[in-house]
Amino acid sequence: MRDVYVLGVGMIKFGRYPERDVAELAAEAAMLALKDADLTIDDVQLLASGNLFQAHAMVGQRILQQIGQTGIPVINVANACATGSTAFREAYLAVASGEYDIALAVGSEQMGKAGLLGAGERRESVEGILGSGLMPAVFGQAGVEHMRKYGTKIEHFAKISVKNHKHSVKNPLSQYQVEVTLEDVLKARMVAYPNTLYMCCPTGDGAAAAVVVSEEVKKKSNRKAVKVACSVLTSDPWTERDLTLPDVNTLTRNAAQKAYEKAGVGPKDLDLIELHDCFATAELLHYENLGLCPEGEAARAVDEGWFEWGGRQPVNVSGGLLSKGHPLGATGVANIYEIVTHLRGEAGERQVEGAKVGLAHVIGLGSACTIHIFTV
Repeated sequence: MRDVYVLGVGMIKFGRYPERDVAELAAEAAMLALKDADLTIDDVQLLASGNLFQAHAMVGQRILQQIGQTGIPVINVANACATGSTAFREAYLAVASGEYDIALAVGSEQMGKAGLLGAGERRESVEGILGSGLMPAVFGQAGVEHMRKYGTKIEHFAKISVKNHKHSVKNPLSQYQVEVTLEDVLKARMVAYPNTLYMCCPTGDGAAAAVVVSEEVKKKSNRKAVKVACSVLTSDPWTERDLTLPDVNTLTRNAAQKAYEKAGVGPKDLDLIELHDCFATAELLHYENLGLCPEGEAARAVDEGWFEWGGRQPVNVSGGLLSKGHPLGATGVANIYEIVTHLRGEAGERQVEGAKVGLAHVIGLGSACTIHIFTV
């Protein structure tokens, strides 16, 4: 397997674009990434497109109709919330294998106000509105279990929402850029205890893209490239357990162990992390799942500000899914966009100073988990 680098990234502002279709949004992100890499579509040898809601609709080919039909192979990917990051992994593997030198990964989604699985006539703005059997209940119950085992309080989850909304103010591509107070979060409408409205990610429209290249191509470019230190994809192993609710922890823990081994780094080596905070409870759980703090110590870490911008290991300085938004197929590549931007020192006001190692994580229950570690 050859070394692989990210040479260019692009992302549109997450939001709602009812006047445009998903191929247009994806094409814009793709063109931004190509421009960033100082390449054109004629240079690209493979396209990997991630889209969940229109998985049957050949979105990758429709992107090429917008930016240039050069006859290259197209891979269309659907893999729950890990759809975009799985598309990135397909592009990475295409280059790492030696088959291609330049590949383009695009993640896109157009959800409007629909929930995770579509909302029919009921259209609201948070993930999984179809009822207690879906994601709000799953991650709410996981949070309650952490409270039972370790004494975590609802305020700890609320503080994560406050943190991520504060981070989003410095991210011009975030869907929402509004700070909230702890009181705002705690008094907001309860969605699935302990997650109130501000502890749930909004859905919407968005797209992000990345150009991955071989070392040979990187050497010919003047653009600062970021190395893909590892690319890991896992699914749930079978276990003897109660299947009434999905296991939101094992999937990430298994992926993290593999990722650290492949990259030759540990959790303490990470300078910043973009993790899958679909709900505030999820972010707190993933602090422990990714080894960022000891088991049962996540609440203390929140109180001590470990994961705030300027803290020991900033998490979700983009605003995270809670504020940046969560257009499902776009999220995985958007997390990679954020990490790459910081490692190149181009994140502006939200820049994590001296960042050299970053981790992007996405979990899709059903199940899929990707972890990518990047270095400079």
